[in-house]
Amino acid sequence: MTIQVELVDGTLCRVVPKGLNLLLSRELVKRFRRSSGWAVIGKDLIRYPDNKLGYNGPERRIAA
Repeated sequence: MTIQVELVDGTLCRVVPKGLNLLLSRELVKRFRRSSGWAVIGKDLIRYPDNKLGYNGPERRIAA
C-alpha cells in the first residue's frame, strides 16, 4: 500500500507508510492523502511516529 504525499517543495510522490513516517519526522511533508481526503500538516490532527507533538484527537482505528 502506498500513500500519496505532497512535500513542502510541492513535489507529489507515493510512499509506503514507513516512508511517510520518515518524511514526517524530517518535517518534509506539506500534506498527505487519507481515505477521507487530504490531511494538512499544521491544520489537521495526525499521529507523529515519535510522538513529538502528541495526538489529542479521537481514536479512529478499529480494534481487532
